[in-house]
Amino acid sequence: MRCVSLRWALAAGVLFALVCSCPAPLIYRPGEGWIYESVGGEQWARTRAKDQLDVAEKAFTKPDYRLALRAARRVVSRWPFSDYAPRAQYLAGRSYEAQKRDEKAFKAYQQLVEKYPKEVDYQEVLRRQFEIANRFLGGQRFRIFYGHIPFFSSMEKTVQLYESILKMGPFSEVGPQAQMNIGQARLKQKKYPKAVEAFEQAADRYHDQRKVAADALYQAGLAHTQQAKAAEYDQSAAGRAIATFTDFKALYPEDPRTEETDQQVQSLKLEQARGSLEIARFYERRKRWSGALIYYSDVVQKAPDSSYAAEARQRLEALKAHPKGLVAAR
Repeated sequence: MRCVSLRWALAAGVLFALVCSCPAPLIYRPGEGWIYESVGGEQWARTRAKDQLDVAEKAFTKPDYRLALRAARRVVSRWPFSDYAPRAQYLAGRSYEAQKRDEKAFKAYQQLVEKYPKEVDYQEVLRRQFEIANRFLGGQRFRIFYGHIPFFSSMEKTVQLYESILKMGPFSEVGPQAQMNIGQARLKQKKYPKAVEAFEQAADRYHDQRKVAADALYQAGLAHTQQAKAAEYDQSAAGRAIATFTDFKALYPEDPRTEETDQQVQSLKLEQARGSLEIARFYERRKRWSGALIYYSDVVQKAPDSSYAAEARQRLEALKAHPKGLVAAR
């Protein structure tokens, strides 16, 4: 009950703040929403689409982004099929963006390409959407209360923005990087299999763009590596990472990162040894001697010169000396 009261109090406080900052009549118009009108009527409103767009253009240049947005939205709502509506919809997106209301801006641009596909500069609009999504990828917070108050960051919602861009223009100028950035967002969520999926999709879809495909395959290997380091007993991700880096080196031998892949593979083999050692300890603690012997041997095979192998050899000698399992679990 107390939480509900606090929510209502917060909502009332926000509404009061908005009203106090805009001491003018609050009016609702279909297609335009709730807006504040200046005292004295609609000095900015016009009766022709072209004249209304001129108001939006001049206000945006001034700059008066609130007026520009209001006038642009009026063009779209009153004259949606006019020749001036596409430009007005674009100005609405620009006005939202200038006010740092990026979610609203992204949606306005999306509506632009959906409503007026023949009158749109796709590359320009998708580039602006891409830049907005990048800001959220960088940690910018999504907003509540009609896009006014920064509240939370969300990689899931950020992924959805990139997916919207790819839906409209998978082979646009920003398409390849949008797909790559989905992988980066998944990495921030620590959803490593989904990150790998995003990078592999980039490598497959843009295979004819050698630089993009190479980077995507390399990033997929790194995602597998991070998953391997996060795993305690399951080291299958390390094996997949080694396979991915091996493919990378075979497909892109001229890439300067091939030397790094050798180091990555050695590190992954060490990670596999660590995983096998953990499993061997697990079996030994439960007096499952045959399983412990198998995994201690695997440690020695995978990383013979490591400290993990040194411990594994000691335990192998101890276990072999007591085949009936009389050695206490470590």
